[in-house]
Amino acid sequence: MDRDLVINRKARRDYNIIKTLEAGIVLLGSEVKSLKEGKGSLEGAFARIENGEAFLYQMNISPYEKAPTYALRDPKTPRKLLLHKKEIGELAGAISRQGRTIVPLKLYYRRGKIKVLLGIASGKSQVDKREKIKEQESQREINRILKRRREF
Repeated sequence: MDRDLVINRKARRDYNIIKTLEAGIVLLGSEVKSLKEGKGSLEGAFARIENGEAFLYQMNISPYEKAPTYALRDPKTPRKLLLHKKEIGELAGAISRQGRTIVPLKLYYRRGKIKVLLGIASGKSQVDKREKIKEQESQREINRILKRRREF
């Protein structure tokens, strides 16, 4: 059973997610404990391919309170993502197109390991965001009317 640890709620609002991919992540033990306590944030995080390896930047993991000082590191340190060469090549090819990026959608716990769900994304414009909000509001209004009709 998967258990979500951290979810990037703004990612689906700000980006059109084209494709998703699961990756492992290299963490310290104290970082794992901190994430299990829910002390992490993916807001503003992104992934980048460098020298044939994938790294996750700007992910914040608050220090674990009970960890010794030598086991602590900067909360925003780049973290290596564990992917096969084929998957890294696929990501590199997908983001080579103009306006695409790799965005972490969520961190979750699966079979004793912490995984990252990455999304290949293209940015949404302000107009797209407004249109989506209008659609959601109109759908809510339709649902309210239908609910009132069912009550009578």
